[in-house]
Amino acid sequence: MSADEPDSAVEEEMALARRLRFAREYIGLLQEDVATALDIPRASVSAIESGKRRVSSLELRRLGRLYRRPVAWLLEEDGAELEVDEPLLRATKALSDHDREQVLRFAEFLADAGRPGTASAKRRE
Repeated sequence: MSADEPDSAVEEEMALARRLRFAREYIGLLQEDVATALDIPRASVSAIESGKRRVSSLELRRLGRLYRRPVAWLLEEDGAELEVDEPLLRATKALSDHDREQVLRFAEFLADAGRPGTASAKRRE
């Protein structure tokens, strides 16, 4: 980043850096894991996530695949927000029918937890 860049470009690069770090942490990868996957030094991953190093288009595409996120989402493009259900569906796809039923029961429990008049809400009163 040079001193003569417009503030909006610097803001966009910092937003990308934050989003890349969030995506990495969300799926539980260490910077070392990313460095190995991309075949770059761990210090480069750190520099990318702190906005001190730009990401090439190839690296961005590889990061998107690694983080299971569309590049448009990483870039915060309009309309590129993930559907809330998408990660949940992806995470439960490989579960057995019994395990999916357990996830559903837990989701229903969470949904009812804050509703007035439900058993779980009454227990907290």
